Amino acid sequence: QVQLVESGGGLVQPGGSLRLSCAASGIIFRINAMGWYRQAPGTERELVATITRGGSTSYADAVKGRFTISRDSAKNTVYLQMNSLNPEDTAVYYCNADVTNRGRNIYWGQGTQVTVSS
Repeated sequence: QVQLVESGGGLVQPGGSLRLSCAASGIIFRINAMGWYRQAPGTERELVATITRGGSTSYADAVKGRFTISRDSAKNTVYLQMNSLNPEDTAVYYCNADVTNRGRNIYWGQGTQVTVSS
């Protein structure tokens, strides 16, 4: 199977920055896409950003111009650079991977808490 390990969450003041990382390991023939989702208390999990195998990116409207998704294919790792954070960005951030191994499967990380507060 595949394990996704996230890191980089924490407490930051409004206007600050954080960088999340997510490393995939295990049985991986090909990573088709990776992405970041988030879930705030009492809300549904929502898409934040995705990046495809070819490098195409997409972002939720709420984070465009502030967040940047990138990847290191050699390390099977995806990053989320988050700038100009505001309290509405407070959530648990989850890494997601679309992987081909014994078929095509979706995997999730355990989540990392991001709290934006003064």
